[in-house]
Amino acid sequence: MGGLFDDGEGDVVDDALPACDQDGPDLFGTEPDELILPTEPTPVDDPEMEIDLDEFDEIPIDPEEGASADDETAEAGAEAAAPVVEPAETLAPPPAAPSVTPPARPDTPLALYRRYRPDAFDQVIGQEHVTVPLQRALTNNRVNHAYLFSGPRGCGKTTSARILARCLNCEQGPTPTPCGTCQSCRDLARGGAGSIDVIEIDAASHGGVDEARDLRERAFFAPVHSRYKIYIIDEAHMVTTQGFNALLKVVEEPPPHVKFIFATTEPEKVIGTIRSRTHHYPFRLVPPRTLTAYLSELCTAEGVSVDDAVLPLVVRAGAGSVRDSLSVLDQLLGGAAETGVSYQQATRLLGYTPDSLLDEIMDAFAAGDAHGAFACIDKVIEVGQDPRRFAEDLLR
Repeated sequence: MGGLFDDGEGDVVDDALPACDQDGPDLFGTEPDELILPTEPTPVDDPEMEIDLDEFDEIPIDPEEGASADDETAEAGAEAAAPVVEPAETLAPPPAAPSVTPPARPDTPLALYRRYRPDAFDQVIGQEHVTVPLQRALTNNRVNHAYLFSGPRGCGKTTSARILARCLNCEQGPTPTPCGTCQSCRDLARGGAGSIDVIEIDAASHGGVDEARDLRERAFFAPVHSRYKIYIIDEAHMVTTQGFNALLKVVEEPPPHVKFIFATTEPEKVIGTIRSRTHHYPFRLVPPRTLTAYLSELCTAEGVSVDDAVLPLVVRAGAGSVRDSLSVLDQLLGGAAETGVSYQQATRLLGYTPDSLLDEIMDAFAAGDAHGAFACIDKVIEVGQDPRRFAEDLLR
């Protein structure tokens, strides 16, 4: 058991109680009943040290005097960096706001061969051996499921294929002459939007076996708006052998709503199994007389005067192709003067030898004048004429 004892410092300690419960001075040497209070500040007796706070309210404060040197430096730098704004009356007016709609471009006329592309078989020139049988087949309702149009470039193969599609899908048809008023005729007309049921395929870039298989699968879908779904395969000679083989069955036995029209400049490259499944119509070059009369009508329609000797040069440059002849004529009409297209202008532009020079050398040959003949040849070289073209013109 615990007891009381003296700790040697004059305090009596009970060992039976914890140290925190012992009586006596605490840690700071004070008695428990004593309370330590904060001391009050000693009043200042010196009158000079006393400050009257009311005086600060009466003193005016100048903001410039209160600014430091650093503040003055910062303000000076800001003034130097700030741009100098001129008076409002000297400022340029702000740019005008852009227009919401850009100005319309001037209408650029299409090329002649596009503006005067035929819309009916009656307008196709020089191919009566093709257009007349096709019109009779339409009249007699004996249209085949596949056709092959072959011939030189620019003689009307693709145009005739489009006209045939127009005749087949006309609401009044099948008819040899499209009505031109129904929706299908308007879509397939010159400058029309085209028809979703008339698909033109460029075999030069889509002639592989994968494209042929895709065509074969799509052919069995019914047309959307028209009577027939017509595939016009241009440049058919570019279809690969595997592509032709993939089309054999569908070309031989197509669905009743499908027609095929192949157009090519090299029919011998179309495999025989395809040719045997089509009706072959060969197109030919247009005779010069027919083409000259046609070009004369176009010049009258365009309102441009052309010398009589110019059109034979155009026909010769076109080599019997209607599209090539129209391209040459379009070039001449584009650079025509106010008085029209002259013979001299046409010979210079097309590179033909003038008739006067040809007559001169022919007279030299007839007279046996070798010196005169060589003098004519020197003239050809001096003017920069192509000697080969000169020889060709001389032999014509």
